[in-house]
Amino acid sequence: MSLRTSKTHHQQHHARSLRGASPARFTSIRPSVAYRQRDPAGSNRSSSFSAPEDWHEPRGRSRIAYIAHPAGNDFIHPVTIAEVRERIAQLPEQFTRGIEVVQFSSMTHKRQLFPLYGMQWGPNIYLYPVEASLVEIHRRPPTPQQRVEASMFGGEWSPSGERWRLTWTAETIRDFYLNNVLIHEIGHVNDQRNTNSAARERYANWFATEYGFRASRGRR
Repeated sequence: MSLRTSKTHHQQHHARSLRGASPARFTSIRPSVAYRQRDPAGSNRSSSFSAPEDWHEPRGRSRIAYIAHPAGNDFIHPVTIAEVRERIAQLPEQFTRGIEVVQFSSMTHKRQLFPLYGMQWGPNIYLYPVEASLVEIHRRPPTPQQRVEASMFGGEWSPSGERWRLTWTAETIRDFYLNNVLIHEIGHVNDQRNTNSAARERYANWFATEYGFRASRGRR
């Protein structure tokens, strides 16, 4: 089990919209980026530090490319490509046409210093591994928002000495990734209006609740 701080939030840096631009322009334009961060100690790091290890050049793909890398020692990918493909297919087509790549990334040394659940980088989505034990160890107690979010998807917070544990099961972490992490990042891909980080987060949170949590529970 690796040590995590308890603050989980989304941060984003938006330079300009990439949709509708010609492929040649992407080489000189910094893409919008958003990520679910698990380590507040890294909150002051630049978005270049948190950039994905594999940058996929936007190509205007007509179909989503799925790429899987090994999770890494003591880590697992909580969902499969087949599950992600099926979940994306359940969304209205208007929300998926802008996605080019969904990558299952490895847990590298750099990523352990700046741990994420998921990241949106331009038209691409990166999903990161979780501990194989399905137990996250955090330095700080969860915020009220973290408690609510975990309980929505079956995660359980509990004190452990001076640390805090966030415990999942295979089923609950799969639910969390398919109906929260993935859908949140798709929300960022589709947000072509907001440039303010707080506004983009509000939109992605709304998108994940509406098209992730509520839709998966038959509440839409």
